Parts: sequence; C-alpha cells; structure tokens
Amino acid sequence: MSEPEIDAIVFDVLGTLVDEPAGIRAGIRTLDPSLDDSGIEQLLSLWQRHIDREQRRVLDGCRPYLTSDVLDREAARLVADAAGVDDPAAVAALALSGTRVPPWPDSVAALSLLAERYPLIGLSNASRTALLGLNAHAGLRWHQALPAEDARTYKPDPAVYQLAVTVSGRPPERLLMVAAHAWDLRGAQDLGLRTAYVARPVGDPPTVSDRFDLHADGLADLAEQLGKA
Repeated sequence: MSEPEIDAIVFDVLGTLVDEPAGIRAGIRTLDPSLDDSGIEQLLSLWQRHIDREQRRVLDGCRPYLTSDVLDREAARLVADAAGVDDPAAVAALALSGTRVPPWPDSVAALSLLAERYPLIGLSNASRTALLGLNAHAGLRWHQALPAEDARTYKPDPAVYQLAVTVSGRPPERLLMVAAHAWDLRGAQDLGLRTAYVARPVGDPPTVSDRFDLHADGLADLAEQLGKA
C-alpha cells in the first residue's frame, strides 16, 4: 500500500498494543510465588486455552454471549484450582490480571504520533470495563474504544468490525485495521477494511496465502511507514 487512503486507524488491543501474557504471568506468580517458570507457563496455557475455547463456543452458537470479564473469572478459577489455591480474594485478584498488562515498548509513543494524523479506534474482545482498566494501566491513547461487548459477540465475527465502521462514519475501505493476529486481520478484511500486520512475540503470523496491505516490525515501524506515505 504505497499511498494508503485511510481516514482512521483501528487497533486490536490484546497482544497488539499490550503484552497480555506478561500480565497474566504476573498474576499467576502472585497467586503462587512457589511456582517455577515452567509451572507458570503451564498455567498460562491453561488460561489461554480456556479463553480461546469459550470464545469459539460463543461464536459457534454453543454458548450464550458472556463478557470477557466472566471468561476471565472462569479462567482464574481453573488456574487457581490447578495450583491448589482456594482463597476467593486471590482468585478475584488473578481474574483482573488480564487488564493489568504492560504496553509493548513502542506502543505509547507510536499511538501518540499516529493520533496527530488519524482518529484512533481501539477494537477489542475485552469488555468495556476491561478496556477501561487496560487503558488506565498501560497509558494507551485512542479517540474511541469499542468493546466486542457492544456487538455481543467476539472477533472475528463481522459484527465487531462493523462497530468501528459505524462509529467512524466512513466506508470500510477507508479504515486501516492493525493487529498482531492474522486471524483478526482476515476478519476485518472480509468486511472490506484495509489491513496492517504488526509483528509481536505473542501474535499469530500471516500464512503465505495472506495478503495484507502493510507489514510492520512493530508499531513504531508502522507509524514510520504511514508517515512516509
């Protein structure tokens, strides 16, 4: 995309702007300080598998919609049970660890730079409450934050991307969806949005068949590419 004709940028949040696994690892470490790195990674995987599976069940119509807050509490309970912890206060604290996550090193500065040129929209599977916590903790800058909760489904359901289209008041092809997850970009692409893949250590890399408009090594690189366009 040598000269992107876009009017707004839509950002995935979890994994793209913030290091979600780092926050959950910290929560697990607080839950049980005796765990070694291997034990923490096993419990992190348990958490992630539960979230992925239950969001998929919602998308497949096998389970009524529930916010990410509910799924996080379920995941926290599973992790606590596996760790042998039955303190309700500790489990409740763990459930919030998914919103107390650090931004990637280039996120805050790049968002501030891009915000000078484009309206920025956060679009996340996180709930409205979770997005507030994420923004407060990580210091993210956007002009509008849209939770999948507003569509009562999860990405990659087209209804979630439609939220950004509706709020922007612009046609899909005038929006640029930015994500570290190829599956997320495919969902946006299906609705007609332009796409930018940003490499992150925890993302879902593109396959050889993916055709995204931009590829960037990070958010700083993306901001530089758009600045030259």
